Amino acid sequence: MSLSNLLTLSGQVNDLLNASSVLSWDARTMMPKGGSETRSKQLATLTVAARDLLCSDQMKRALEGAEKDVAGLDATAPEARMVAQVREAIAYHERIPAELLRRKTELGGIGHDKWAEAREKADFSLFAPALKDIVDASREMAEAIGYEDHPYDALMYRFEPGTTTAELKTLFARLREGMLPLVQQIAQKEQPRSDFLYREYPVEGQMAFALKMAAKLGYDLDRGRLDTTVHPFEISFTRNDVRITTRVNPKYMPMSLFGALHETGHALYEQGADPAYVRTPLATDLVGLYAVSGVSFGAHESQSRLWENHVGRSRAFWQNHFADIQAAYPETLADVTAEEFYRAVNRSRPSLIRVESDELTYDFHIMLRVELESRLIEGSLSVDDLPEAWNAGMKSYLGVDVPDDAQGVLQDVHWSSGQIGTFCNYTIGNIMAAQLFETAVQEQPAIGTALEGADYAPLRDWLTDKVTRHGRRYGRDELLVNATGRTLDPEPYLRHLTSKFSEIYGLAV
Repeated sequence: MSLSNLLTLSGQVNDLLNASSVLSWDARTMMPKGGSETRSKQLATLTVAARDLLCSDQMKRALEGAEKDVAGLDATAPEARMVAQVREAIAYHERIPAELLRRKTELGGIGHDKWAEAREKADFSLFAPALKDIVDASREMAEAIGYEDHPYDALMYRFEPGTTTAELKTLFARLREGMLPLVQQIAQKEQPRSDFLYREYPVEGQMAFALKMAAKLGYDLDRGRLDTTVHPFEISFTRNDVRITTRVNPKYMPMSLFGALHETGHALYEQGADPAYVRTPLATDLVGLYAVSGVSFGAHESQSRLWENHVGRSRAFWQNHFADIQAAYPETLADVTAEEFYRAVNRSRPSLIRVESDELTYDFHIMLRVELESRLIEGSLSVDDLPEAWNAGMKSYLGVDVPDDAQGVLQDVHWSSGQIGTFCNYTIGNIMAAQLFETAVQEQPAIGTALEGADYAPLRDWLTDKVTRHGRRYGRDELLVNATGRTLDPEPYLRHLTSKFSEIYGLAV
Protein backbone atom coordinates (compact mmCIF):
# COMPACT_ATOMS: atom_id res chain seq x y z
CA MET A 1 0.00 0.00 0.00
CA SER A 2 3.01 2.30 -0.18
CA LEU A 3 1.90 3.71 -3.54
CA SER A 4 -1.47 4.45 -2.01
CA ASN A 5 0.23 6.20 0.89
CA LEU A 6 2.34 8.21 -1.51
CA LEU A 7 -0.73 9.32 -3.46
CA THR A 8 -2.51 10.29 -0.24
CA LEU A 9 0.40 12.49 0.81
CA SER A 10 0.98 13.96 -2.64
CA GLY A 11 -2.75 14.67 -2.79
CA GLN A 12 -2.36 16.75 0.34
CA VAL A 13 0.47 18.67 -1.33
CA ASN A 14 -1.87 19.30 -4.26
CA ASP A 15 -4.55 20.54 -1.85
CA LEU A 16 -2.16 23.05 -0.30
CA LEU A 17 -1.08 24.30 -3.72
CA ASN A 18 -4.67 24.63 -4.90
CA ALA A 19 -5.46 26.63 -1.77
CA SER A 20 -2.53 28.86 -2.64
CA SER A 21 -3.91 29.26 -6.17
CA VAL A 22 -7.29 30.32 -4.80
CA LEU A 23 -5.58 33.05 -2.79
CA SER A 24 -3.55 34.06 -5.85
CA TRP A 25 -6.68 34.27 -8.03
CA ASP A 26 -8.35 36.43 -5.41
CA ALA A 27 -5.30 38.68 -5.11
CA ARG A 28 -5.34 39.33 -8.86
CA THR A 29 -9.09 39.85 -9.23
CA MET A 30 -10.96 40.80 -6.06
CA MET A 31 -8.59 41.61 -3.20
CA PRO A 32 -8.38 45.23 -1.99
CA LYS A 33 -4.97 46.86 -2.34
CA GLY A 34 -4.41 46.86 1.40
CA GLY A 35 -4.33 43.07 1.55
CA SER A 36 -1.10 42.49 -0.32
CA GLU A 37 1.34 42.29 2.59
CA THR A 38 -0.63 39.76 4.63
CA ARG A 39 -1.62 37.87 1.50
CA SER A 40 2.04 37.45 0.58
CA LYS A 41 2.67 35.84 3.98
CA GLN A 42 -0.34 33.54 3.54
CA LEU A 43 0.95 32.42 0.15
CA ALA A 44 4.43 31.88 1.55
CA THR A 45 3.06 29.81 4.44
CA LEU A 46 1.13 27.53 2.10
CA THR A 47 4.05 27.17 -0.31
CA VAL A 48 6.52 26.29 2.43
CA ALA A 49 4.00 23.92 4.00
CA ALA A 50 3.64 22.13 0.67
CA ARG A 51 7.40 21.94 0.30
CA ASP A 52 7.86 20.67 3.87
CA LEU A 53 5.27 17.93 3.37
CA LEU A 54 6.87 16.96 0.07
CA CYS A 55 10.29 16.64 1.69
CA SER A 56 9.08 15.09 4.94
CA ASP A 57 10.33 11.76 6.32
CA GLN A 58 6.79 10.45 5.99
CA MET A 59 6.79 11.22 2.25
CA LYS A 60 10.24 9.69 1.79
CA ARG A 61 9.17 6.45 3.50
CA ALA A 62 6.10 6.26 1.31
CA LEU A 63 8.26 6.97 -1.74
CA GLU A 64 10.67 4.15 -0.94
CA GLY A 65 7.79 1.71 -0.64
CA ALA A 66 6.10 3.04 -3.79
CA GLU A 67 9.30 2.58 -5.78
CA LYS A 68 9.20 -1.11 -4.89
CA ASP A 69 5.52 -1.27 -5.86
CA VAL A 70 6.15 0.08 -9.37
CA ALA A 71 9.51 -1.62 -9.97
CA GLY A 72 8.00 -4.07 -12.45
CA LEU A 73 6.06 -1.48 -14.46
CA ASP A 74 7.12 0.14 -17.72
CA ALA A 75 8.89 3.42 -17.01
CA THR A 76 6.17 5.36 -18.85
CA ALA A 77 3.28 3.83 -16.87
CA PRO A 78 1.31 6.54 -15.01
CA GLU A 79 2.14 5.07 -11.60
CA ALA A 80 5.84 4.85 -12.43
CA ARG A 81 5.87 8.42 -13.64
CA MET A 82 4.11 9.62 -10.49
CA VAL A 83 6.75 7.98 -8.31
CA ALA A 84 9.64 9.27 -10.43
CA GLN A 85 8.32 12.83 -10.32
CA VAL A 86 8.05 12.78 -6.52
CA ARG A 87 11.66 11.56 -6.32
CA GLU A 88 12.84 14.29 -8.72
CA ALA A 89 10.96 17.01 -6.84
CA ILE A 90 12.33 16.02 -3.45
CA ALA A 91 15.90 16.11 -4.80
CA TYR A 92 15.23 19.52 -6.34
CA HIS A 93 13.75 21.11 -3.23
CA GLU A 94 16.34 19.72 -0.86
CA ARG A 95 18.87 21.86 -2.73
CA ILE A 96 16.88 25.01 -1.93
CA PRO A 97 16.85 26.35 1.65
CA ALA A 98 13.31 26.63 2.99
CA GLU A 99 13.96 30.20 4.10
CA LEU A 100 14.95 31.17 0.54
CA LEU A 101 11.73 29.67 -0.77
CA ARG A 102 9.72 31.55 1.84
CA ARG A 103 11.48 34.83 1.11
CA LYS A 104 11.08 34.48 -2.65
CA THR A 105 7.37 33.69 -2.29
CA GLU A 106 6.79 36.66 0.01
CA LEU A 107 8.67 38.94 -2.37
CA GLY A 108 6.39 37.79 -5.16
CA GLY A 109 3.30 38.70 -3.18
CA ILE A 110 4.62 42.13 -2.23
CA GLY A 111 6.09 42.70 -5.67
CA HIS A 112 2.76 42.34 -7.44
CA ASP A 113 1.29 45.21 -5.44
CA LYS A 114 4.33 47.43 -6.04
CA TRP A 115 4.25 46.60 -9.75
CA ALA A 116 0.55 47.44 -10.03
CA GLU A 117 1.12 50.83 -8.38
CA ALA A 118 4.17 51.57 -10.54
CA ARG A 119 2.32 50.58 -13.68
CA GLU A 120 -0.66 52.76 -12.79
CA LYS A 121 1.69 55.73 -12.29
CA ALA A 122 4.02 54.77 -15.18
CA ASP A 123 6.99 55.05 -12.81
CA PHE A 124 9.48 52.17 -12.78
CA SER A 125 11.32 53.61 -9.78
CA LEU A 126 8.38 52.62 -7.55
CA PHE A 127 8.87 48.96 -8.51
CA ALA A 128 12.67 48.89 -8.79
CA PRO A 129 13.45 48.17 -5.08
CA ALA A 130 11.07 45.19 -5.05
CA LEU A 131 12.48 43.91 -8.34
CA LYS A 132 16.04 44.15 -7.02
CA ASP A 133 15.06 41.89 -4.13
CA ILE A 134 13.33 39.48 -6.52
CA VAL A 135 16.36 39.35 -8.83
CA ASP A 136 18.72 38.79 -5.89
CA ALA A 137 16.53 35.95 -4.61
CA SER A 138 16.35 34.47 -8.11
CA ARG A 139 20.13 34.50 -8.39
CA GLU A 140 20.36 32.71 -5.05
CA MET A 141 17.79 30.22 -6.29
CA ALA A 142 19.80 29.54 -9.45
CA GLU A 143 22.95 28.88 -7.44
CA ALA A 144 21.07 26.54 -5.10
CA ILE A 145 19.49 24.60 -7.96
CA GLY A 146 22.73 24.35 -9.89
CA TYR A 147 23.55 24.64 -13.58
CA GLU A 148 26.23 23.74 -16.12
CA ASP A 149 26.59 26.77 -18.38
CA HIS A 150 24.36 29.68 -17.37
CA PRO A 151 22.43 30.54 -14.16
CA TYR A 152 19.39 31.40 -16.27
CA ASP A 153 19.17 27.72 -17.28
CA ALA A 154 18.47 26.80 -13.66
CA LEU A 155 15.54 29.20 -13.48
CA MET A 156 14.07 28.01 -16.79
CA TYR A 157 14.10 24.45 -15.45
CA ARG A 158 11.09 25.26 -13.29
CA PHE A 159 9.04 26.34 -16.31
CA GLU A 160 10.53 24.53 -19.31
CA PRO A 161 12.70 21.61 -18.11
CA GLY A 162 15.75 20.96 -20.25
CA THR A 163 15.74 24.26 -22.15
CA THR A 164 19.04 26.14 -22.14
CA THR A 165 20.12 29.64 -22.99
CA ALA A 166 22.35 28.28 -25.76
CA GLU A 167 19.47 26.36 -27.37
CA LEU A 168 17.27 29.45 -27.29
CA LYS A 169 19.89 31.49 -29.12
CA THR A 170 19.88 28.96 -31.96
CA LEU A 171 16.08 28.76 -32.02
CA PHE A 172 15.63 32.54 -31.99
CA ALA A 173 18.18 32.94 -34.78
CA ARG A 174 16.17 30.58 -37.01
CA LEU A 175 12.96 32.44 -36.25
CA ARG A 176 14.52 35.80 -37.07
CA GLU A 177 15.84 34.38 -40.32
CA GLY A 178 12.37 33.27 -41.35
CA MET A 179 10.34 36.17 -39.96
CA LEU A 180 12.35 39.31 -40.69
CA PRO A 181 11.82 39.17 -44.48
CA LEU A 182 8.07 39.05 -43.88
CA VAL A 183 8.19 41.97 -41.45
CA GLN A 184 10.28 44.01 -43.88
CA GLN A 185 7.96 43.34 -46.83
CA ILE A 186 4.84 44.13 -44.81
CA ALA A 187 6.34 47.47 -43.77
CA GLN A 188 6.07 48.51 -47.41
CA LYS A 189 2.44 47.43 -47.77
CA GLU A 190 -0.83 49.22 -47.08
CA GLN A 191 -2.45 48.11 -43.84
CA PRO A 192 -5.94 46.59 -43.79
CA ARG A 193 -8.75 48.82 -42.59
CA SER A 194 -9.07 48.62 -38.79
CA ASP A 195 -10.85 51.83 -37.69
CA PHE A 196 -13.88 49.87 -36.46
CA LEU A 197 -11.81 48.03 -33.84
CA TYR A 198 -11.40 51.33 -31.95
CA ARG A 199 -15.03 52.32 -31.67
CA GLU A 200 -17.10 52.27 -28.49
CA TYR A 201 -17.70 48.74 -27.18
CA PRO A 202 -19.51 48.59 -23.81
CA VAL A 203 -17.67 46.60 -21.17
CA GLU A 204 -20.60 44.33 -20.30
CA GLY A 205 -21.14 43.50 -23.96
CA GLN A 206 -17.48 42.66 -24.42
CA MET A 207 -17.47 40.27 -21.47
CA ALA A 208 -20.67 38.57 -22.63
CA PHE A 209 -19.38 38.08 -26.16
CA ALA A 210 -15.95 36.87 -25.01
CA LEU A 211 -17.58 34.27 -22.77
CA LYS A 212 -19.90 33.18 -25.58
CA MET A 213 -16.92 32.56 -27.88
CA ALA A 214 -15.03 30.72 -25.13
CA ALA A 215 -18.00 28.40 -24.69
CA LYS A 216 -18.17 27.77 -28.43
CA LEU A 217 -14.61 26.49 -28.35
CA GLY A 218 -15.59 24.08 -25.58
CA TYR A 219 -14.90 25.89 -22.31
CA ASP A 220 -17.12 24.18 -19.74
CA LEU A 221 -18.89 26.94 -17.80
CA ASP A 222 -20.05 24.46 -15.16
CA ARG A 223 -16.39 24.19 -14.24
CA GLY A 224 -15.26 27.73 -15.03
CA ARG A 225 -15.91 31.46 -14.99
CA LEU A 226 -14.63 34.66 -16.61
CA ASP A 227 -13.49 37.74 -14.67
CA THR A 228 -11.53 40.92 -15.38
CA THR A 229 -7.99 41.66 -14.25
CA VAL A 230 -5.00 43.89 -15.01
CA HIS A 231 -3.12 41.11 -16.83
CA PRO A 232 -5.12 38.14 -18.19
CA PHE A 233 -4.43 34.66 -16.80
CA GLU A 234 -5.94 31.22 -16.34
CA ILE A 235 -5.78 29.31 -13.11
CA SER A 236 -7.20 25.98 -12.02
CA PHE A 237 -8.11 24.44 -8.69
CA THR A 238 -8.19 20.90 -10.18
CA ARG A 239 -9.87 20.22 -13.53
CA ASN A 240 -13.23 20.77 -11.82
CA ASP A 241 -12.71 24.51 -11.26
CA VAL A 242 -10.78 26.24 -14.03
CA ARG A 243 -11.07 30.03 -14.19
CA ILE A 244 -10.07 32.54 -16.84
CA THR A 245 -9.69 36.30 -16.89
CA THR A 246 -9.35 39.02 -19.49
CA ARG A 247 -9.00 42.78 -19.55
CA VAL A 248 -11.34 45.23 -21.23
CA ASN A 249 -10.77 48.46 -23.12
CA PRO A 250 -14.10 50.12 -24.06
CA LYS A 251 -12.44 51.57 -27.14
CA TYR A 252 -10.56 48.47 -28.33
CA MET A 253 -12.63 45.30 -28.32
CA PRO A 254 -10.01 42.76 -29.55
CA MET A 255 -8.16 43.04 -26.23
CA SER A 256 -10.93 41.34 -24.28
CA LEU A 257 -11.94 38.91 -27.02
CA PHE A 258 -8.56 37.46 -27.91
CA GLY A 259 -7.42 37.59 -24.30
CA ALA A 260 -10.37 35.38 -23.43
CA LEU A 261 -9.74 33.02 -26.37
CA HIS A 262 -6.09 32.73 -25.33
CA GLU A 263 -6.99 31.87 -21.74
CA THR A 264 -9.66 29.47 -23.00
CA GLY A 265 -6.88 27.45 -24.62
CA HIS A 266 -5.17 27.19 -21.25
CA ALA A 267 -8.46 26.25 -19.63
CA LEU A 268 -9.13 23.48 -22.14
CA TYR A 269 -5.77 21.96 -21.19
CA GLU A 270 -6.74 21.82 -17.53
CA GLN A 271 -10.37 20.78 -18.07
CA GLY A 272 -9.21 18.07 -20.49
CA ALA A 273 -6.86 16.32 -18.08
CA ASP A 274 -7.64 12.70 -17.20
CA PRO A 275 -10.01 12.70 -14.18
CA ALA A 276 -7.96 9.85 -12.72
CA TYR A 277 -5.02 12.24 -12.30
CA VAL A 278 -6.83 14.74 -10.05
CA ARG A 279 -4.77 15.45 -6.91
CA THR A 280 -1.92 13.22 -8.11
CA PRO A 281 1.61 14.15 -9.19
CA LEU A 282 0.39 14.03 -12.80
CA ALA A 283 -1.74 17.10 -12.05
CA THR A 284 0.82 18.80 -9.83
CA ASP A 285 4.05 20.58 -10.70
CA LEU A 286 5.96 19.40 -7.65
CA VAL A 287 9.12 21.17 -8.77
CA GLY A 288 7.45 24.54 -9.36
CA LEU A 289 5.04 23.96 -6.44
CA TYR A 290 2.05 24.79 -8.58
CA ALA A 291 -1.13 22.77 -9.06
CA VAL A 292 -1.27 22.35 -12.85
CA SER A 293 -1.79 19.53 -15.33
CA GLY A 294 0.31 21.01 -18.14
CA VAL A 295 3.67 19.32 -18.50
CA SER A 296 5.51 22.60 -19.11
CA PHE A 297 4.62 26.23 -19.48
CA GLY A 298 5.50 26.01 -23.17
CA ALA A 299 3.16 23.05 -23.64
CA HIS A 300 0.44 25.04 -21.88
CA GLU A 301 1.08 28.03 -24.14
CA SER A 302 0.79 25.77 -27.17
CA GLN A 303 -2.87 25.26 -26.38
CA SER A 304 -3.63 28.93 -25.73
CA ARG A 305 -1.83 30.09 -28.87
CA LEU A 306 -3.38 27.32 -30.98
CA TRP A 307 -6.94 28.20 -30.03
CA GLU A 308 -6.34 31.94 -30.12
CA ASN A 309 -4.43 32.13 -33.41
CA HIS A 310 -4.90 29.02 -35.51
CA VAL A 311 -8.61 28.93 -34.72
CA GLY A 312 -9.75 32.28 -33.31
CA ARG A 313 -7.92 34.42 -35.88
CA SER A 314 -8.65 32.18 -38.85
CA ARG A 315 -10.74 33.27 -41.82
CA ALA A 316 -13.12 30.34 -41.28
CA PHE A 317 -13.76 31.40 -37.69
CA TRP A 318 -14.90 34.87 -38.73
CA GLN A 319 -16.85 33.67 -41.72
CA ASN A 320 -18.77 31.54 -39.24
CA HIS A 321 -19.00 33.96 -36.33
CA PHE A 322 -19.06 37.43 -37.82
CA ALA A 323 -22.85 37.37 -37.65
CA ASP A 324 -22.51 36.68 -33.91
CA ILE A 325 -20.28 39.67 -33.31
CA GLN A 326 -22.47 41.91 -35.47
CA ALA A 327 -25.46 40.83 -33.40
CA ALA A 328 -23.54 41.74 -30.24
CA TYR A 329 -22.62 45.18 -31.64
CA PRO A 330 -25.22 45.80 -34.40
CA GLU A 331 -24.67 49.54 -34.83
CA THR A 332 -20.93 49.47 -34.24
CA LEU A 333 -20.15 46.90 -36.94
CA ALA A 334 -22.95 47.60 -39.42
CA ASP A 335 -20.52 48.89 -42.06
CA VAL A 336 -17.99 46.05 -41.74
CA THR A 337 -17.69 42.72 -43.60
CA ALA A 338 -16.42 39.41 -42.28
CA GLU A 339 -13.38 39.63 -44.56
CA GLU A 340 -12.55 43.14 -43.33
CA PHE A 341 -12.83 41.97 -39.74
CA TYR A 342 -10.59 38.95 -40.38
CA ARG A 343 -7.91 41.09 -42.00
CA ALA A 344 -8.11 43.74 -39.28
CA VAL A 345 -7.55 41.30 -36.41
CA ASN A 346 -4.60 39.81 -38.32
CA ARG A 347 -2.88 43.02 -39.38
CA SER A 348 0.81 43.04 -38.64
CA ARG A 349 2.63 46.09 -37.40
CA PRO A 350 5.25 46.63 -34.69
CA SER A 351 3.60 47.55 -31.38
CA LEU A 352 4.54 48.43 -27.83
CA ILE A 353 2.50 45.85 -25.94
CA ARG A 354 3.29 42.15 -26.07
CA VAL A 355 -0.22 40.87 -25.35
CA GLU A 356 -1.64 43.08 -28.09
CA SER A 357 0.98 42.27 -30.70
CA ASP A 358 0.24 40.28 -33.82
CA GLU A 359 1.43 36.75 -34.55
CA LEU A 360 4.33 37.85 -36.72
CA THR A 361 5.92 40.38 -34.36
CA TYR A 362 4.99 38.69 -31.08
CA ASP A 363 8.15 36.63 -30.75
CA PHE A 364 10.40 39.67 -31.02
CA HIS A 365 8.85 40.80 -27.73
CA ILE A 366 9.78 37.43 -26.25
CA MET A 367 13.34 37.53 -27.55
CA LEU A 368 13.87 40.89 -25.86
CA ARG A 369 12.52 39.69 -22.51
CA VAL A 370 14.61 36.52 -22.53
CA GLU A 371 17.73 38.54 -23.35
CA LEU A 372 17.07 41.03 -20.54
CA GLU A 373 16.20 38.34 -17.99
CA SER A 374 19.34 36.35 -18.70
CA ARG A 375 21.45 39.49 -18.39
CA LEU A 376 19.80 40.41 -15.08
CA ILE A 377 20.54 36.98 -13.67
CA GLU A 378 24.15 36.80 -14.91
CA GLY A 379 24.75 40.31 -13.54
CA SER A 380 25.63 42.11 -16.78
CA LEU A 381 22.50 44.30 -16.47
CA SER A 382 21.37 46.12 -13.34
CA VAL A 383 17.75 46.65 -12.38
CA ASP A 384 18.26 50.43 -12.47
CA ASP A 385 19.38 50.20 -16.10
CA LEU A 386 16.51 47.94 -17.12
CA PRO A 387 14.16 50.64 -18.53
CA GLU A 388 16.91 52.04 -20.76
CA ALA A 389 17.85 48.57 -21.98
CA TRP A 390 14.19 47.77 -22.59
CA ASN A 391 13.64 50.91 -24.63
CA ALA A 392 16.78 50.33 -26.67
CA GLY A 393 15.76 46.75 -27.34
CA MET A 394 12.28 47.74 -28.49
CA LYS A 395 13.84 50.21 -30.91
CA SER A 396 16.28 47.61 -32.19
CA TYR A 397 13.87 44.69 -32.49
CA LEU A 398 10.67 46.46 -33.54
CA GLY A 399 11.63 50.01 -34.46
CA VAL A 400 9.25 51.57 -31.91
CA ASP A 401 9.86 54.32 -29.36
CA VAL A 402 8.59 53.62 -25.84
CA PRO A 403 6.69 56.64 -24.46
CA ASP A 404 6.57 55.64 -20.79
CA ASP A 405 7.30 52.83 -18.35
CA ALA A 406 3.70 51.56 -18.27
CA GLN A 407 3.85 50.81 -21.99
CA GLY A 408 7.39 49.56 -21.66
CA VAL A 409 9.23 47.77 -18.91
CA LEU A 410 6.20 47.61 -16.57
CA GLN A 411 3.74 46.03 -18.98
CA ASP A 412 4.15 42.38 -17.87
CA VAL A 413 3.17 40.94 -14.50
CA HIS A 414 5.71 38.09 -14.48
CA TRP A 415 8.69 39.71 -12.78
CA SER A 416 6.54 41.08 -9.97
CA SER A 417 5.60 37.55 -8.89
CA GLY A 418 9.15 36.22 -9.22
CA GLN A 419 8.56 34.38 -12.49
CA ILE A 420 11.97 34.93 -14.02
CA GLY A 421 12.75 32.30 -16.63
CA THR A 422 9.29 31.82 -18.10
CA PHE A 423 9.12 34.11 -21.14
CA CYS A 424 10.68 31.55 -23.49
CA ASN A 425 7.55 29.47 -22.95
CA TYR A 426 5.51 31.77 -25.17
CA THR A 427 7.67 31.26 -28.23
CA ILE A 428 8.02 27.55 -27.52
CA GLY A 429 4.22 27.49 -27.26
CA ASN A 430 3.88 29.21 -30.63
CA ILE A 431 6.15 26.63 -32.23
CA MET A 432 4.37 23.70 -30.58
CA ALA A 433 0.97 25.09 -31.55
CA ALA A 434 1.85 25.16 -35.25
CA GLN A 435 3.48 21.73 -35.08
CA LEU A 436 0.44 20.19 -33.40
CA PHE A 437 -2.12 21.98 -35.59
CA GLU A 438 -0.34 21.05 -38.83
CA THR A 439 -0.15 17.41 -37.74
CA ALA A 440 -3.80 17.32 -36.66
CA VAL A 441 -5.20 18.52 -39.98
CA GLN A 442 -2.79 16.32 -41.96
CA GLU A 443 -3.63 13.19 -39.97
CA GLN A 444 -7.35 13.88 -39.91
CA PRO A 445 -8.53 16.06 -42.82
CA ALA A 446 -12.00 15.94 -41.29
CA ILE A 447 -10.71 18.31 -38.61
CA GLY A 448 -10.16 21.02 -41.20
CA THR A 449 -13.59 20.38 -42.70
CA ALA A 450 -15.16 20.62 -39.24
CA LEU A 451 -13.43 23.93 -38.52
CA GLU A 452 -14.82 25.32 -41.77
CA GLY A 453 -18.26 24.50 -40.40
CA ALA A 454 -17.67 25.93 -36.88
CA ASP A 455 -17.41 22.47 -35.33
CA TYR A 456 -14.52 22.58 -32.84
CA ALA A 457 -15.11 19.19 -31.24
CA PRO A 458 -12.91 17.12 -33.64
CA LEU A 459 -9.87 19.35 -33.07
CA ARG A 460 -10.56 19.49 -29.35
CA ASP A 461 -10.87 15.69 -29.22
CA TRP A 462 -7.56 15.26 -31.10
CA LEU A 463 -5.79 17.61 -28.72
CA THR A 464 -7.36 15.90 -25.73
CA ASP A 465 -6.13 12.52 -26.98
CA LYS A 466 -2.65 13.70 -27.91
CA VAL A 467 -1.95 16.33 -25.27
CA THR A 468 -4.30 17.34 -22.50
CA ARG A 469 -5.53 14.03 -21.08
CA HIS A 470 -1.96 12.97 -20.31
CA GLY A 471 -1.41 15.71 -17.75
CA ARG A 472 2.23 15.61 -16.66
CA ARG A 473 2.77 11.96 -17.60
CA TYR A 474 5.07 12.75 -20.53
CA GLY A 475 7.81 15.34 -20.87
CA ARG A 476 7.36 18.09 -23.46
CA ASP A 477 9.45 16.45 -26.16
CA GLU A 478 7.98 13.02 -25.39
CA LEU A 479 4.55 14.53 -25.87
CA LEU A 480 5.58 16.08 -29.18
CA VAL A 481 7.16 12.89 -30.48
CA ASN A 482 4.06 10.88 -29.56
CA ALA A 483 1.78 13.44 -31.23
CA THR A 484 3.82 14.58 -34.25
CA GLY A 485 6.70 12.12 -34.64
CA ARG A 486 9.45 14.64 -33.81
CA THR A 487 10.70 17.01 -31.12
CA LEU A 488 10.34 20.80 -31.19
CA ASP A 489 10.47 21.95 -34.82
CA PRO A 490 10.15 25.65 -35.82
CA GLU A 491 9.46 24.92 -39.50
CA PRO A 492 5.66 24.40 -39.25
CA TYR A 493 5.42 27.71 -37.42
CA LEU A 494 7.41 29.52 -40.10
CA ARG A 495 5.29 27.88 -42.80
CA HIS A 496 2.13 29.03 -41.01
CA LEU A 497 3.33 32.62 -40.69
CA THR A 498 4.62 32.77 -44.26
CA SER A 499 1.42 31.37 -45.75
CA LYS A 500 -0.95 33.49 -43.68
CA PHE A 501 0.73 36.87 -43.99
CA SER A 502 1.74 36.41 -47.61
CA GLU A 503 -1.92 35.88 -48.47
CA ILE A 504 -3.17 38.80 -46.37
CA TYR A 505 -0.59 41.28 -47.70
CA GLY A 506 0.05 39.85 -51.16
CA LEU A 507 3.73 39.17 -50.49
CA ALA A 508 6.13 37.53 -52.89
CA VAL A 509 7.25 34.35 -51.13
